[in-house]
Amino acid sequence: MATTEPKKRWTLVKRLLVIPPLLIGIAILAVMVRGKQPPAHTEVREETRRVRFITASETTVVPQVLGYGTVVPGKIWEAVAEVDGKVLYIHPKLKNGALLSADTVLLSIDPTDYRLAVERTRADLRALKAQLREVDAREKNTKASLEIEERALALNKKDLERKQSLARAKAISQAAVDQEERTLLARRQSIQTLQNALDLLPAERDQLQAQMTSSEARLAEAERDLERTVITLPFDARIAEVNVEEAQFAKQGQTLVIADSIDVAEITAQVQIDKMVTLLPQDGRPNRVVLTRSDDINDVLKLTPIVRLKSGSLTAEWHGRVARVSDRIDPATRTVGIIVAVDRPYDATGGNGNVQPPLAKNMYVEVELRGEPRHGQIILPRAALHGSQVYRLNADDRLEIADVTVSYTQEDIVAIKSGVAAGDRIIVSDLIPAIAGMRLSATEDPSVAAQLAAAGGAKP
Repeated sequence: MATTEPKKRWTLVKRLLVIPPLLIGIAILAVMVRGKQPPAHTEVREETRRVRFITASETTVVPQVLGYGTVVPGKIWEAVAEVDGKVLYIHPKLKNGALLSADTVLLSIDPTDYRLAVERTRADLRALKAQLREVDAREKNTKASLEIEERALALNKKDLERKQSLARAKAISQAAVDQEERTLLARRQSIQTLQNALDLLPAERDQLQAQMTSSEARLAEAERDLERTVITLPFDARIAEVNVEEAQFAKQGQTLVIADSIDVAEITAQVQIDKMVTLLPQDGRPNRVVLTRSDDINDVLKLTPIVRLKSGSLTAEWHGRVARVSDRIDPATRTVGIIVAVDRPYDATGGNGNVQPPLAKNMYVEVELRGEPRHGQIILPRAALHGSQVYRLNADDRLEIADVTVSYTQEDIVAIKSGVAAGDRIIVSDLIPAIAGMRLSATEDPSVAAQLAAAGGAKP
């Protein structure tokens, strides 16, 4: 019993010790609750987004399409040896890359054999002409002899008639009559021989004239071969290849020199068909793909090509003309080739008047094809188009989402056919998310408008 009583008192003490901390915690909590401020009330306001815009306006737009191609000469001339022989002369400037003018003698082949052939043929002709003169003389002499024989025959006939009359009168013998008749027959034989000779002369003359014609043809051929020993440049050109040296033997059919014309250069620019259609005249006529022989392709397509070379810091331009359209579609790229010709590609100044390099063979260039100017067009940056919609500011500076119809696209711009009117404020900055009716704080961006005008070649 004595041990149990102290334990009970100790348990009671421990329980009483818990009460003071508990009371202290309650007091602190009461103080904190009494000193806490009520939550602040915030007024809810509508959010305003900042955007940039341009004012749509009607402008004159020049539709443009870019194509690329390699420069080739308008004409490529190959000097092929038409005769055999040793090369006796080569022009001292006949080297790769040399510029030579028309009618320059590039090289000559030994003409000795061909001169001898000409002289032999001329000698044959002289012999044939002499034979023809002989035939003419024989014809003249034979005709004269025939006339004499015919007159003698007439006399023989009279003598025979007289002797036959005397023989009937028994004045002369029959032997004298027979002798006179034999003389008459011999005279007729002589006339027949002369006539036969005359009849053969036309055939002999025809044979000689045929031989003369053949000899004249051989002479013309020999003279042509003689002319072919000298090779002359047919037009102003740049030498591309030389395959012969002086004292070398040139074989007939061997390509000796290759030269490129410098009066015209051509570029085949590959253009997508759908973009090409946007360049065609919008005058209500059906787009003509097949041209007649009398058509001028420039009158039909009405395109203005600009050929441009870009290499590092160098930019050069040439004005060209559409020469023709390729006869086929590229099966790999599904593009059509527009052949653009540039006149005088080796002039030191191009279309911009600045000194620039020549438009040389194998240059890879950009070709800008410009169509006819189109008036009253509304154009926007492609970035302003969201699918088939644009974002527009209304009079209350709130967002409108408008459906539009695109007429055509060109590089970084689009031409709007419907859905946007002149004076509309079109948003050109990103707006995510775009909610119709949302309030906007808009600032006009003149730099975008200037870039837009430059990209479309537009004029206000």
